[in-house]
Amino acid sequence: MTSTPALLAADRAGSGAPLLLLHGIGTTRADFARLLPRLAEHYDVLALDLPGHGDSPALARRHTVAALAGAVDADLEARGLGPVHVLGNSLGGRIALELARLGRARSVVAVAPSGMGSPPERLYQASALATARLALSTIRPLMPALARRRVGRTALLAALRACPWAASEEEALALRDGLADAERFWDTLWWTVFADLPTGMREVGCPVTLVQGVLDWIAPGQAARYLVSLRGARFEPLLIAGHAPQGDRPAELVRIVRATTRKAGGG
Repeated sequence: MTSTPALLAADRAGSGAPLLLLHGIGTTRADFARLLPRLAEHYDVLALDLPGHGDSPALARRHTVAALAGAVDADLEARGLGPVHVLGNSLGGRIALELARLGRARSVVAVAPSGMGSPPERLYQASALATARLALSTIRPLMPALARRRVGRTALLAALRACPWAASEEEALALRDGLADAERFWDTLWWTVFADLPTGMREVGCPVTLVQGVLDWIAPGQAARYLVSLRGARFEPLLIAGHAPQGDRPAELVRIVRATTRKAGGG
C-alpha cells in the first residue's frame, strides 16, 4: 500500500506520542523555532505551515477554519498519523479546537485561540493584521537585515511578544513568509477573523487547556471565553507573555503541554 504525499510543509523532530504545532495567521512554523527542540525531548513533534503560509500552497477553496482544518487533517492522514496532541496559537489554536471537535485531537493546548472576539474586537484585529501586511510588504527587502539584529527583531515582533528581543532570526523572518508573502491573505483574514463563529465546541471530548498571555493586546480575554462552551477545559494565564508566548515562555508551555497530554494518557 502506498501512502499519499504529505500536503503541507513541515518540520519534524523527536520521538514518542505525536504532537502537532499550529501557528497563527501571518506567521509560519518557524514561530515555534525556540519551543520545538524542547518539546522534541518528550514528543514526536510535527510543526506545519498552514495553507498559504510559508512553504505550504494555498487552497483552491475559501480559507475558512473548516477548510484549513480539513487540510491539516488530510496532511495527518497522508503521514499515517491518527489522533494527535495539538498545540496551537491564535488561528492555530482555533484550528486545534476544530480538529478536537472532529475527533482528530487527543488533547489540545490552545493559546489565545481566535473565534470568540466581539465585532469591535474582530474589526480591531483585522485592521491590525491588514496594516501589518501592508507595512511589511513595503519593507520586505529590509526584513533579513532587521531580523539579524536585536533591535530589528524587537521592532518586527513587538506586537506579538512580551520579549521580542529574545527571538531568533528565523522567528522574525516568519513574518515575511507568513504575512508579507502569504498567499490568499485577504481571504484568510476575512474567513478566519471576521466571519468565523465557532460551533459544536460541546462535542469536544479530549482534555483542553486554554492559555492567554497577560500582556496580549491583540486578543486579550479570548481564550477564557471558550470556557463556557468547552466542558472540563482549564484556563492558564501566562505572566510576561504576549499573543505568541512560545517565544516568551517556552518552559512554561512545555509544562502545560505535558500536563495536558498526561490527562489524555500520552506524555
